[in-house]
Amino acid sequence: MDEDRVPFLATTSGAPYDCIARLPVAVLLDNIRSLYNVGSLFRTADAACVERLVLSGITGRPPQRGITKTALGAEGAVLWEPAASGFGAAKEFRRRGYEIAALETSLRSVDLYDWAPRFPVLLVLGNEVEGLDAELLEMADTHVRIPMLGMKHSLNVATAAGVALYELLRKYRVLLKESR
Repeated sequence: MDEDRVPFLATTSGAPYDCIARLPVAVLLDNIRSLYNVGSLFRTADAACVERLVLSGITGRPPQRGITKTALGAEGAVLWEPAASGFGAAKEFRRRGYEIAALETSLRSVDLYDWAPRFPVLLVLGNEVEGLDAELLEMADTHVRIPMLGMKHSLNVATAAGVALYELLRKYRVLLKESR
């Protein structure tokens, strides 16, 4: 291993994150069809230190080759749970006090960078082609949109989740800093 390559938290840049043991965010993956996207989401969830992934509908579950190929071991490090219904899982998280945030472009979506999340948050992601089911969209407290300035109107679900999770991490760090 190159001696210049060290874990982020071992550097002085990691010091501002010392106060974050776990990001108070869970992620619901509802009907994600690609095992590679699921694996990528495990890896990103580990990197951002989210509480857990909830896998519902047709979303694949470990151990499966496509997941392990892209997760690179993160599927063993991230807490995850299956859910028979994404809607049922979201209702349970709401009962526990989570803001339900659908990552989706809709008429009621707010810009990711303008959103003031109420932690803890359940970030809800839907099918790569169809998006989120209508009942999940309807019950969400907030719809959040990533600014799309080019010709396309959406990102790959795993990429979009990474953008949203790191913005949540940034906002949570600011919140902790302001509360000190």
